[in-house]
Amino acid sequence: MAVPKRKKSKSKIRTRRALKKAKVMTIKPCPQCGASQQSHRVCPSCGYYRGRQVLTVQAD
Repeated sequence: MAVPKRKKSKSKIRTRRALKKAKVMTIKPCPQCGASQQSHRVCPSCGYYRGRQVLTVQAD
């Protein structure tokens, strides 16, 4: 069974663990209606993506 020869330094461990952190969602205003939406996603309020309507959204 393989056993490490030396103790891993704190910087090595912390560098590895830094990649596992949760990323914050990027939210931007929709250019069509102004509601907040995630980047590279269809706007949930108006259904537009990149200047054209992709989904038909029903009014509540």
